[in-house]
Amino acid sequence: MQPTDLTKIRSLSSPTVDPGGVHVVFAVATPDTDANTYVSSLWRLPIARGEAKRLTEGESDSSPAYSPDGHTIAFLRGDDKKRPQLWVLPADGGDGRPLTEAPLGVSSFAWSPDSAKIAYAARVPEQGRYGTDDDVSAEQEAPRLIEHVGYLADGLGYALDRPSKIFTVDVGSGVESVNQVTTGGGDDQSPCWLDGGARIGFVASRDRRGRWKPDSLVSDLFSITPAGKGIRRLTDGSGTIASVVTDAAATQAYYLANDLGPSHQDFVGRNFVWRKLGDDTPLTDAETDHAVGVATIEGNRLLGVFETRGTAVLREIGGSGASVLGGDRNVTAVGSAGGVIAAVAADGASYGELYVGKGTRLRKRTDFAAELTGSAAPLEKSELTATSGDGYPVHGWVIKPRGKGPHPVVLMIHGGPYAQYTSAVFDEAEVLAGAGYAVVMCNPRGGAGYGASHGRVLKDAIGTVDVADLLAFLDEALKDRDLDNDRVGIMGGSYGGLMTTWILGHTDRFVAGISERAVNAWDSFAGTSDIGWFFADEYAGDRQYAQSPLTHADQITTPLMIIHSERDFRCPLEQGQRLFALLKKRGVPTKLLVFPGEGHELSRSGQPRHRLQRFEHILDWWSHYLPVGKGSRKAKSKGKA
Repeated sequence: MQPTDLTKIRSLSSPTVDPGGVHVVFAVATPDTDANTYVSSLWRLPIARGEAKRLTEGESDSSPAYSPDGHTIAFLRGDDKKRPQLWVLPADGGDGRPLTEAPLGVSSFAWSPDSAKIAYAARVPEQGRYGTDDDVSAEQEAPRLIEHVGYLADGLGYALDRPSKIFTVDVGSGVESVNQVTTGGGDDQSPCWLDGGARIGFVASRDRRGRWKPDSLVSDLFSITPAGKGIRRLTDGSGTIASVVTDAAATQAYYLANDLGPSHQDFVGRNFVWRKLGDDTPLTDAETDHAVGVATIEGNRLLGVFETRGTAVLREIGGSGASVLGGDRNVTAVGSAGGVIAAVAADGASYGELYVGKGTRLRKRTDFAAELTGSAAPLEKSELTATSGDGYPVHGWVIKPRGKGPHPVVLMIHGGPYAQYTSAVFDEAEVLAGAGYAVVMCNPRGGAGYGASHGRVLKDAIGTVDVADLLAFLDEALKDRDLDNDRVGIMGGSYGGLMTTWILGHTDRFVAGISERAVNAWDSFAGTSDIGWFFADEYAGDRQYAQSPLTHADQITTPLMIIHSERDFRCPLEQGQRLFALLKKRGVPTKLLVFPGEGHELSRSGQPRHRLQRFEHILDWWSHYLPVGKGSRKAKSKGKA
């Protein structure tokens, strides 16, 4: 894959099935580096037979949802200021029309059971900020008097002066009928309909009486009448609500939540558990089931996605636990209606395709991967399991470039840390392999998909078993004669950047490194990151100085590129600046690459042109310090020791 092949990637999302089980509508997005935007439109697939065809001509259409009566499709479309607004479209064709003019856009929505109303979440800006006064620019706004530590959100910025609230709109009347349902401070999100449509559910950090609780990881499911009366807390106030799903009739509801322990912020390695609303019985196991917030109610069955050993599979929750879509796939979205299930899943050959079927028999119905021709054609991943120093198994993959080795090697480390690499095609690895590098990537302890204890072991232990697992996997991969063990680089982002900086402060075995959007110093991270006020304490505890890569950075001699973004509020720019200044002072070869206007998600959803330029800078760095075709195992073995 070449950096310019980004434009061949098609990302599918939000499958919605009409109640009659005749069509599936879904969104397809494509990066456009020339226009520096993502072009997204809705597509429709006839379930019985036929091919998917483009349904809308908009360039920023997403999140489709059929109405319960099947007559209308609601979706989000960007307005002239790129703010997503709620639109509706006749299901049998015709012109769409807008329902909202939200000043900061709409984030999520849900149909009422009678198809007459839609509840939605939208941020409400404080007067005089965020363009509410044409005569006041951002630089001229009044100062912010901050009283709570949770005042920032990555990808957004300041959050407390533009809280998310719940609204309703009459589908027939449109903009004139918009009604704000919730008020007060803090975010109210994820609207849904409950009690047959008599009440609206939402997720918020509020106490039992409905008062906002700032600086809390605890969130609950609440309900309120459409008139904004009679707020009720429906869950137990012990954890974070990650997802809520309901059926079209609003008579069944399930929620996904974790247990934050006595401190109400002990989140490390604590898997989320599915429960039925009104019944506290866990439907999944907090140790073995890594449930994610992707689920649907199909008839009387709850179907959900679970991360498992580098896959994300769809299976029945409770009952038989039957697999619905498994194998070496990564399911990212699911919807159902009329006895039909539609899911989006990626695998080793595709960034995502639509699978449709009934019961437990889903088959692939699209072939967007046909666009991945020439240099964009995915390379094969070889699965590998290594043994760490204490006997623990370490699972991962190696991707080798085409052609004869030995190839220079890049050890790539994922972020999180409670996340996982998967067996699905991954543009980061494809670009490196396309440039001639063998990519080594694994899921060390601290990550997800191998049981909660696998992730929780890293609490107060960063730089121990995780490092041992990474290096053991690398050593195992280097036994392959196609990989050159004398030409090895290391790179990672977020927690992967932390690991890169940490490892280079403890060994000089790598030729060069790239540390991206990293946590390098827990002390300043705690005060500048949007999650720093709790994340640092829970992962590093009272060992924050010892477990900060910057503490050991005076031992780094390896050339290191540092990549960061100006608007990264998760791992702020100062984390990269502090490391860069120290390395420059000591004379270590280093560069600092800073992207304007980007946040923590640059590599995944940043501006397409910036994503392209990022790849180009990365390849330039490796071509200088780890050139392809220079040296070999044999040549090195004849040289100096």
